[in-house]
Amino acid sequence: MEVAANCSLRVKRPLLDPRFEGYKLSLEPLPCYQLELDAAVAEVKLRDDQYTLEHMHAFGMYNYLHCDSWYQDSVYYVDNLGRIMNLTVMLDTALGKPREVFRLPTDLIAYDNRLCASMHFTSSTWVTLSDGTGRLYLIGTGERGNSASEKWEIMFNEELGNPFIIIHSISLLKAEEHSIATLLLRIEKEELDMKGSGFYVSLEWVTINKKSKDKKKYEITKRNILRGKSVPHYAAIEPNGNGLMIVSYKSFTFVQVGQNLEESKDEDMSEKIKEPLYYWQQTEDDLTVTISLPEDCTKEDIQIQFLPDHVNVVLKGQRFLEGNLYSSIDHESSTWIIKENNSLEISLIKKNEGLTWPELVVGDKQGEFIRDSAQCAAIAERLMHLTSDELVNLGSNQYLFSVIVDPEEMPCFCLRHDVDALLWQPHSGNQDDMWEHIATFNALGYVQASKRDKKFFACAPNYSYAALCECLRRVFIYRQPTPMSTVLYNRKEGRQVGQVAKQQVASLETSDPILGFQATNERLFVLTTKNLFLIKVNTEN
Repeated sequence: MEVAANCSLRVKRPLLDPRFEGYKLSLEPLPCYQLELDAAVAEVKLRDDQYTLEHMHAFGMYNYLHCDSWYQDSVYYVDNLGRIMNLTVMLDTALGKPREVFRLPTDLIAYDNRLCASMHFTSSTWVTLSDGTGRLYLIGTGERGNSASEKWEIMFNEELGNPFIIIHSISLLKAEEHSIATLLLRIEKEELDMKGSGFYVSLEWVTINKKSKDKKKYEITKRNILRGKSVPHYAAIEPNGNGLMIVSYKSFTFVQVGQNLEESKDEDMSEKIKEPLYYWQQTEDDLTVTISLPEDCTKEDIQIQFLPDHVNVVLKGQRFLEGNLYSSIDHESSTWIIKENNSLEISLIKKNEGLTWPELVVGDKQGEFIRDSAQCAAIAERLMHLTSDELVNLGSNQYLFSVIVDPEEMPCFCLRHDVDALLWQPHSGNQDDMWEHIATFNALGYVQASKRDKKFFACAPNYSYAALCECLRRVFIYRQPTPMSTVLYNRKEGRQVGQVAKQQVASLETSDPILGFQATNERLFVLTTKNLFLIKVNTEN
């Protein structure tokens, strides 16, 4: 069995500049172009029941503008007509209108509890798409950007339960077998959480497979579920499809590993969607069973019989739960009580302390087992032979943003390191150098901390600049140091300054809030409800 390894983020000293002079404000105007949208962006505001900080992080701060990293300067958004709209820029002075490439079959307005539509560019010819209602689409696009071969076509779509957003996806081709793995995020209600927020975060790792050339149909073949208490800053599937990489304030643990759906197709689907009859939890010493009582149920209507290996629960004369227990209990010490929320709580004391029960009543499938954090940790330890954990404690290294430098690799992430912002490229195949320091944005960790109204943070894939935007109007650009055309001297140190790093500020002509923000090597794209702005940052080399 493999054990979790503690790894460190090794900084490359040559990429640091201890004599960085700071950013010089440049008043050079930035070319800015504005496009009016035919229909407003399909923004979904938080509902009254989405009140936690995790809801705000996942959905309230969602980036509605999507950059196709496989094709330079191509961005997408979803409008309120359910259309996927694309703008590909060839020449700034000859911008066309965003064009429709696909229309969602779902009438989004009919769903009250939907999330924002989300998408991820899986490869140069595949896109994963969610309409925000709980349905996942797999789209074959042909070569995007090539009008002769581009055609968005649904290759797979299926309802996957509660609404989710897509975090990441990859395409795999092994021995002529094509599969797509995608990572979905949900925030679920936790019925038995009395101390915390009442919600937990679920990451579902879904594998969709087409087994042979002759078989055109794609099917879900595997579903893994992880559970945690905070929305991850970063989550990605390794390029080989063998693991996940997660950056999160709180840990995630597997609660369901490798459920093979091909083996469970014959199960009765009505059992899957039926509300559990009861919930149960366990510790090393005892088990707790929670049953929701009918409104008019009193203490006199409840009869419970405890035997060493058997339990019998009768409510209002009707047998509710009866059967042989998985293991023996101390029946004389077992008790029950009616709680304030009109639920019946049964406490069973284990005879064999430390024994983990896989089921409460032998053969009974009507209940649902709820794992607490200690249980999840124990299960994760047992599953270590399936997943090798590499752990890094980021400590004071504040997470800033992620960027795709190479679409064939996992996205990079940027962390604050002292006053600087350091960009890290994950490498799944190299255990000795799993996170490579590839670029530094000098003093940016310190500078961004003063921007209290910042909403989105990004950088160019070639690291030539970093940028952040506020909730309204203003965009700040921080360029890498470049050689000076004139000679400057640092009077304090009495030395010549050979390079200077410029800061520039762009103010957008709109009062609408910023909903999306993407950076390419040459341009910044900024999306509001009714407009798409292009800011020309760099000229072509």
